[in-house]
Amino acid sequence: MTPISADKPQMSTEDFEEIERHAPETVRLEFINGKLEVKPVPDGDHGEILMWLLRQCMQHRPDLALYPERGLVVGAYRKGRARPDGALAQTGHFAGHGEWSSPEGVLMTVEVTSHDYDTDRRDRTEKRDGYAGAGIPVYLLIDRDKGTVVVHSEPEDGTYRLVRIHPYGKPAELPDPVGITLDTEKLKDYSG
Repeated sequence: MTPISADKPQMSTEDFEEIERHAPETVRLEFINGKLEVKPVPDGDHGEILMWLLRQCMQHRPDLALYPERGLVVGAYRKGRARPDGALAQTGHFAGHGEWSSPEGVLMTVEVTSHDYDTDRRDRTEKRDGYAGAGIPVYLLIDRDKGTVVVHSEPEDGTYRLVRIHPYGKPAELPDPVGITLDTEKLKDYSG
């Protein structure tokens, strides 16, 4: 059996987009590293973490907006499709875009881990590598299982060269072009 990869995908990007268009609203689909992925529907704490981050971003950088579930073209040869929990860009950046946007102009992507069997491969590896390969300057992973905020930066050749891990409660600096320091104390309230 041939392993699935970006070079030998399960299906074409066009086929994925057709399936995704007809998926029920309760299902979130992505096409990562040549493989169809089902993204879990977020729980309440997941949503609260995103609202916390949205408020932090608005407070420190009112010129930026954190767009939830924005469809981005990522991955090898730009044939992947991901819906990060958040995509940080200039306010108004996605005006006039279709369902899937180029990653150009996205300053940071955000993922909050889900409590499911697939989060390790999906959020900690495949999406991280897809965002790095797309040249997105910062990838923020809020890892609920480990109680950490992981800041990936300096993408080069499909990987992030710099990774900084901050436990909940410690300040987490998001480097330029984001330029925000997060107060992560509140995340302790959502670590259940």
